[in-house]
Amino acid sequence: MAVNQKKAGVFLSYASELIKILTTLLYTPIMLRLLGQSEYGLYQLVHSVVSYLGLLSLGFTASYVRYYSRFKAAGKQEDISRLNGMFMTVFLIIAGIALACGSVMVTNIESIFKSGLSDAEYSTARVLMILMVINLAITFPNSVFTCITSAHEMFFFQRLLIVLQNILNPFLTLPLLILGYGSIGMVIITTFLTLAQLIANVWFVKFKLKEKFYYKGFDFSLLKDIWRFTFFIFLNQIIDQINWSVDRFLLGRMIGTTTVAVYGLGAQINTMYLQLSSSISSVFVPKVNRIVANDNDNHELSLLFTRIGRIQFMVLSLILTGYIFLGRPFMRMWGGEGYEESYYVALFLIIPVTVPLIQNLGIEIQRAKNKHQARGIVYFFIAIGNIFFSIPLIKLMGATGAAFGTAISLFVGNILFMNWYYHRRIGLEIPMFWKNIASIIPALIIPAIAGILTMIFANIQNLLQLVIVAMIYGAVFCLSMWFVGMNDSEKKLIVDIYRRVRRKR
Repeated sequence: MAVNQKKAGVFLSYASELIKILTTLLYTPIMLRLLGQSEYGLYQLVHSVVSYLGLLSLGFTASYVRYYSRFKAAGKQEDISRLNGMFMTVFLIIAGIALACGSVMVTNIESIFKSGLSDAEYSTARVLMILMVINLAITFPNSVFTCITSAHEMFFFQRLLIVLQNILNPFLTLPLLILGYGSIGMVIITTFLTLAQLIANVWFVKFKLKEKFYYKGFDFSLLKDIWRFTFFIFLNQIIDQINWSVDRFLLGRMIGTTTVAVYGLGAQINTMYLQLSSSISSVFVPKVNRIVANDNDNHELSLLFTRIGRIQFMVLSLILTGYIFLGRPFMRMWGGEGYEESYYVALFLIIPVTVPLIQNLGIEIQRAKNKHQARGIVYFFIAIGNIFFSIPLIKLMGATGAAFGTAISLFVGNILFMNWYYHRRIGLEIPMFWKNIASIIPALIIPAIAGILTMIFANIQNLLQLVIVAMIYGAVFCLSMWFVGMNDSEKKLIVDIYRRVRRKR
């Protein structure tokens, strides 16, 4: 059952991301034209500020599976129920704090954005901020139910909710945009879907998983132990928030909402790129914790780390190279006039982040081993460096400069430091990992030649031409990967999936 859930989870994760990408590709151009560049930039700017309240989770969600696995292995069902009650209590308190902090932010919104907005934009920003804070507060108790579902390895239900959310969001939002509700309508729908997801999660955990919540006998010593474990996860969340949100905030204060819109569209490509990479690794979190809890076999962890890394590299290299060769005409058609610079913003964000994305299972290995502290400390200083890099680069290059400043910090921390740390401190066989990744590189030669020839000779002027060229490039890439890049086990995986699909027909 666990294996089936894992396979279903991986399949639905990719299905969810593909649906999200397709709906984003179709929905975003319509949304941009209905909103206008200024209001889209305003939406991105307010979201970047409110998202900082997400740090109030303090990294606690990352620790639930670890402590659940301990109690489950020991057969302590009552302790699991107390763990559930403690997490729910903590996150309800956090939700209340988020609402209080949000109220202070709304009251002082002029001080936050200074002179970067007009009077009309301040009025819209205030309503957006109220709705976004409410939506964020709902996500805190919802995250407890999501953690419980993950701990039970019930990935099918969890990913199914995400699939439905990705499908419903644009279909429900578009009518409100057409009626003129603008960015406020977008946030209303997002909040409604978050509330619906919470109700579905409550039903599943209470009536299907039959999990109990004990609120008596609050274990402060356990809470203290969890906090020691999660503090550096919390530090990592601060860093991620700085790296992915501070650029928009700086651009809004220093230049204005239109530049935020340009950056935001490029960052949207990066967001999809990030989410696609985590679709596989998130499913293997319970397995990593079991390996560490049972015998802490570094060779077994290294094999899993390498196997998942190879698959992620093949998927991400298709997207990355495709964007490099076809990104310019794509952004011109997708974003429209005024968004040409978004191509370079996305490029500076996705190239340096590719290495940590193919290694993101290592983050879960660090946490399972309780050796994630050093990463948090180093990343903290790198994130501060990101701010200092970005400010002068924004003055020189605008939105592209902000992305370039982030790229520098990502290269130093995520690539150089982390590979040394995985090898020397975590015990992963990094030379073996990169030897396996290097064996895939020759498969990229033929697609690269095809891509360069496309850039030189193909004059792509409309969407149909872009789709045809992209399909041809994808076919060349897949054939090259099959004959040159994939090993026997990866080919067998593809064949098995194909046979299952044929049998179901």
